[in-house]
Amino acid sequence: MLVKSDIRRAALRIVAGLIGLASGVAAAAEILIAQVAPLSGPLAPTGNGMRVGALVCFEAINAAGGIRGSKIRLASRDDGYKAEETVRLARATLAESRPLAFFGIVGTGNLDALIKESVLSEAGIPAIGLRSGASSLVRPENTLLFFTRASYAEEVERIVSHLSLTGQKRIGAFYQDDAFGADGLAAIDESAKRHAVEVVARASYAKNTTQVEASVKTLGASKAQAIVMVANTAASAEFLKQYRAGGGTAQLFALSTTEGPQVAEKIGAKTAHGFAVSQVVPDPLNRGVPIVRDFQDDFQKYAPAGSQLSATILEGYVAARVLVEGLRRAGAEPTRARLTASLQALRNFDVGGMIIGFDSPSRSGSRYVDIAILGGDGKLLR
Repeated sequence: MLVKSDIRRAALRIVAGLIGLASGVAAAAEILIAQVAPLSGPLAPTGNGMRVGALVCFEAINAAGGIRGSKIRLASRDDGYKAEETVRLARATLAESRPLAFFGIVGTGNLDALIKESVLSEAGIPAIGLRSGASSLVRPENTLLFFTRASYAEEVERIVSHLSLTGQKRIGAFYQDDAFGADGLAAIDESAKRHAVEVVARASYAKNTTQVEASVKTLGASKAQAIVMVANTAASAEFLKQYRAGGGTAQLFALSTTEGPQVAEKIGAKTAHGFAVSQVVPDPLNRGVPIVRDFQDDFQKYAPAGSQLSATILEGYVAARVLVEGLRRAGAEPTRARLTASLQALRNFDVGGMIIGFDSPSRSGSRYVDIAILGGDGKLLR
């Protein structure tokens, strides 16, 4: 016959069991990360590249047990590189699925729209692995933005300083006619002044197009020794093709927003030979770099069919690794606020040959910049 003490102990065991079950459910809960980015249109390779890099990283983490038993899931939506769509889809995603963080948003104007519409601040949600390096965005007050790449200003400085050192003092600027291009153009003008380089001509093209004919004519007539390109892959490829066809001889340098090997695929390795592109991640083919070795091993196991190694996919992978570190440091029950705090506290985090940290006034997180040149086989040489 049970006495009151026995009944009480049995009840406590039941309660403890329920608490343990609840804890188990919480530990196994899904961690949802949302991406709103161009998955179609001219910028599709960028949005999809960031997506594939994150998927490869998350699948590897999930296969090893996830984050304290919780699996990470990436949900991606296509904004077509249109700022108004970025805002609309971000708000819809927040309302429908309540993600822990945003990842891999593409575009200076797109991110700027999210900030102006207070989409991130109202939700208190961090955004990491962002495909922009604009000075207007990497400001210290944008505490919910976490860039894992160098700023555009740092990329431009690396290119212009190289041109100055090699005696190329007359340069042209080719840029996208939007906030992204304006930021890059301002960086070109500022860097040129520092290095006593003259910007002899400037020409733009409309966002989300490859309408470069007028720019080719303007810059072709300028007699610039080199041209710095603040553009995406599709526009850069079309400009390079038309410029060379018109007899242009200046050396062309693009920011990392252009994927060099894809340019060679679009217009042919012969035409693209000698095209220079700044890089914000290590060579994705160099297994001598620890992060690249991990990336290649995970890519082989988990990359979607048809994917090929690229700098953009590696950039997505690096950013996802930083996000995973933030999740690990955010505690057993990560919230948006705890994840934000854990990312803000990252200091000199070695992701495997790249150092990431958000302790400086800039939000860029990384200062890694290199220059690569397309060889005759369409591959980048460093």
